[in-house]
Amino acid sequence: MTQKNFEEDFLSHQFEASRDHLRAVAYRMLGSGAEVDDAVQEAWLRVSRYDMSDVANLRGWLTTVVARICLDMLRARKSRKEDPMGPHVPEPVDETREREAEMADSVGAALLVVLETLQPAERLAFVLHDMFAVPFEEIAPIVGRSVD
Repeated sequence: MTQKNFEEDFLSHQFEASRDHLRAVAYRMLGSGAEVDDAVQEAWLRVSRYDMSDVANLRGWLTTVVARICLDMLRARKSRKEDPMGPHVPEPVDETREREAEMADSVGAALLVVLETLQPAERLAFVLHDMFAVPFEEIAPIVGRSVD
């Protein structure tokens, strides 16, 4: 096995090991199963083209990539002026993701009401900090704002 094949195989396994976590991040930001899959797929496309030799924390880097993709998707939603047909309720999660569904249910509709009132950058900061314990010092560069 060549070094390049070994690195690609390692990266693929690491990505798959993080997939549920990445889907959970995307789901909490987007609330749409189809968009979640799009965001995670886009993350894989980006990671597969990137030189990973400088990445010390792959899971953290992948979380950042997915968060930025979701942020872009939220901004695109806003620029297209998409209005929901009714109250915004996340799509149901398929049965194979029972654990994710339980977690999503525990957050509840109240969180979605709060998230809908936030700007995309604020929404991302809220999700990363309060749901995934990412420190504001790491979030600030992602959203292009100060730590305060």
